[in-house]
Amino acid sequence: IFRIEIPTEKEVEITSDGKKKVVEHKVFPGYVLVEMIVNERNWYAVRNTAGVTGFVGSDSTHPTPLTAEEVRQIMPSMGMEVEATVKPAKIDFQLHQRVRIKTAPFMDFEGTISEINEEKGKLKVLVDIMGRETPVEIDFTQVEEIE
Repeated sequence: IFRIEIPTEKEVEITSDGKKKVVEHKVFPGYVLVEMIVNERNWYAVRNTAGVTGFVGSDSTHPTPLTAEEVRQIMPSMGMEVEATVKPAKIDFQLHQRVRIKTAPFMDFEGTISEINEEKGKLKVLVDIMGRETPVEIDFTQVEEIE
């Protein structure tokens, strides 16, 4: 047995006070991945481990290994490719769209999106402050669409 992994991925969440927080979520809750040479001794040790109830795609005699493609898809979540471990959330906003800011210091201000930076997850929103349109750079998770 070479390695035992619980596949997790890191995601950015916004706390109730508007701060960013990186949290770790299980990719396959209830599952673990075991890299091993399947022989009688190892197979016995794994299937008789406390809490192990079954195996994906296995019969009663041997487990079915993941394909190379399946492993390549899971690897980023296991930290094998560092740049892919924090997955950016999708930005569903468009230029010139009206939005409302949800967090301080500009809470409840409304404005128009003038710029979108998907790499950084930021929006530039033109907000009316004291009669002047002022650009405010803000995280896209801190705004909501005005219906």
